[in-house]
Amino acid sequence: MDTDALIEQLPGATEALRALARRGTVRPYTKGRLLIEEGEVGDTLFIILAGRLRAFAGGDNGREITFGSYGPGEYVGEMSLDGGPRSASVEALARSVCAVVTRRTLEAFIAERPDFAFELIGKLIRRARAATLSARQMALNDVYGRLRLLLESTAQVQPDGSRKSSEVPSHLQTAHRIGCSREMVSRLLKDLERGGYLERLTDGSVRLLQALPHRW
Repeated sequence: MDTDALIEQLPGATEALRALARRGTVRPYTKGRLLIEEGEVGDTLFIILAGRLRAFAGGDNGREITFGSYGPGEYVGEMSLDGGPRSASVEALARSVCAVVTRRTLEAFIAERPDFAFELIGKLIRRARAATLSARQMALNDVYGRLRLLLESTAQVQPDGSRKSSEVPSHLQTAHRIGCSREMVSRLLKDLERGGYLERLTDGSVRLLQALPHRW
């Protein structure tokens, strides 16, 4: 594993983030591995060098809600740097590699590079806004409305004018993201397919053939 190459090639990463990653301990994680457990006390930041991670929370009824999935050039774990308990769990969606940075290392880095503190604050603000938007969508939309917003937000225009989802989550992962059952997701997608609004491709992705109705 060429750690230097992974760090240099991080998409969208600033020079400061690359410099911080070089000070971390590089660790591999197998698919399904739990890196962070909700409620535990921790003071480490995980900078993703390869693979993909999912942040989520679970309820007493066994249901889960996904807060987001993150890839190379992003990081997770920053919410616990105040010394409080972890606010969410994080697992590896695929084989992943992370640079693990302790709070002490981060503090020393910020003392040398105070500009990174503003970068970190900006990240926290963007994630707080995303959490607010997600909570608003969960409160003000029914299940179909949340599914429509997810499909439309991840769709990219194709040469033929249709739109294809840029992500390929399973029905279970989709259910975790919009707060419903896997059966409900399957039923809604089948209904939309029968109605000629979308088609499901062999790679598991979804192609939107026309504008999705606001209500179903």
